[in-house]
Amino acid sequence: MSTNQSIPQTKKRISSIDILRGLVMLFMLLDHVRERFFYHMPISDPINIDDTSTGLFFSRILAHLCAPVFVFLTGLSAWLYAHPKGKTPRSASSFLWKRGLFLILIEITLINFSWFGDYKTLYLQVIWAIGVSMISLALLSKLDLKWIGLLGFVIVFGHNMLTSIHLNEDQIGYTIWTVLYQRGFILPNDFIAIKASYPVLPWIGVILLGYFTGPLFVGEKFNAEERLKTLVKIGLSCLGLLLVIRGFNIYGETLPWEKQDTFIQSVMSFLNFKKYPPSLDFILLTIGIGCFLLYLFEKMQNRFTEFLRTYGSAPMFFYILHLYVLLIAYKILVNVYGTNQGEYFGFDHLWQIWLCTIALSLVLFYPTKKFSDYKRKSTSKWIKYF
Repeated sequence: MSTNQSIPQTKKRISSIDILRGLVMLFMLLDHVRERFFYHMPISDPINIDDTSTGLFFSRILAHLCAPVFVFLTGLSAWLYAHPKGKTPRSASSFLWKRGLFLILIEITLINFSWFGDYKTLYLQVIWAIGVSMISLALLSKLDLKWIGLLGFVIVFGHNMLTSIHLNEDQIGYTIWTVLYQRGFILPNDFIAIKASYPVLPWIGVILLGYFTGPLFVGEKFNAEERLKTLVKIGLSCLGLLLVIRGFNIYGETLPWEKQDTFIQSVMSFLNFKKYPPSLDFILLTIGIGCFLLYLFEKMQNRFTEFLRTYGSAPMFFYILHLYVLLIAYKILVNVYGTNQGEYFGFDHLWQIWLCTIALSLVLFYPTKKFSDYKRKSTSKWIKYF
């Protein structure tokens, strides 16, 4: 998995947004440490709960929060950029368009290389999906807000009806459908393979809903108390609807849940949602929790939230930094110790993944804070992109 870009809104940033973004950045770090040093314990999509330990399952579930929250907050931040508090509204289209292209460029260059240290396969992953979503929002943001919200709801709530549509490589529309929804390899050739790992259609719906939520944070209709109440209502609505449609296996997920031998295994079955593309149930769970966290972080201010806010204020810098730190660390460990897990070097226990994540979160805090401070003071437009 990977991270979202924040859009500068006003000179005074809304701390709860950065704090939430910082929290899911650390969940993302956990998942990427897992991918780097637990690669010998692969996780399918949806997860095979018969072959996956409880600890590994819930560690992965934590990372499920990352992409939906990042994309949702990207749309929300776009609204804040377009409606700076106390100033005349402005168009976000140009900024969204340029930043979306920038993210796609970063994805296919720096980020793609950081995964394996080569370019044998070009993976179009979360940064690509965010970039495409931003470009889509750049075009659609010219619509009236109610139509943006309606389109977002239609995509998020309706896209599961498309799961039965599958095209083969020799069929017309295969490439565009793979990019939008199907996931798979596109434009096969002898030089480089390209895989669309993050189907973009559901993420476009999520970014539109984030933008639609923007007036909660800047506008005359909502003060802080009303915003907090509304966030709780949205969170309860998402999780309540999830309990109904998932509980009765009505709609929103390709794999029905089933009662298992133990309570915890039944919970695992219930929460075993598809991510590629993200199902409606996946989005309801993550956005619902995200709204409760926004509520919590607006009321909570302490040293821990300040720690999280630092990571959330420089997301792209941290995203690139941690990927290369993990790549270099892996190469060094292989050269020193060799491969101890078949063809990979890896840890033996899940607790080592958590310990490594905590250590890296402390080690990478200082450079991230220094860059965040520099970005806040800098007048460079390019620096703001990070």
